[in-house]
Amino acid sequence: MPQLTLAQVESLARRAHEGQTDKAGRPYAEHLRAVAEGVRARGGSDEQIAAAWLHDAVEDDALPAEWLAAAELPQSVKDMVLALTKRPGEDLAAYAERVLAVPGARLVKEADLAHNADPDRLAVLDEATRARLSAKYARVRALLGLTAG
Repeated sequence: MPQLTLAQVESLARRAHEGQTDKAGRPYAEHLRAVAEGVRARGGSDEQIAAAWLHDAVEDDALPAEWLAAAELPQSVKDMVLALTKRPGEDLAAYAERVLAVPGARLVKEADLAHNADPDRLAVLDEATRARLSAKYARVRALLGLTAG
């Protein structure tokens, strides 16, 4: 079975998140691109870059889990996407434990957190939201054993 190319994965992710915006009101595809570029810059594999493009697809209901299960993607990509999919009401420690247990997922999450915590992105949020998200991102970084920054 032929596997989807990175360009096809990017296109699928962009279409799946079309019309969605991030907390700052920007098109969601900008976040996906930044995470994919962050993974690439950190020396990530093509599988990790594909997972970066899809990392929020199931969590945000942009693509159903059934689509992911049937997708022509390496199992490693599917495993990373599912590991990075936060479940409703899930404890951050349990989430971090799952991310750490799946090879490759930590690097994708590191790139995701780096973009989420970008001061320019946080600056447009109200103070309470900015403080809440900054604390959450710092906690996840600590749970994943990531150094500051």
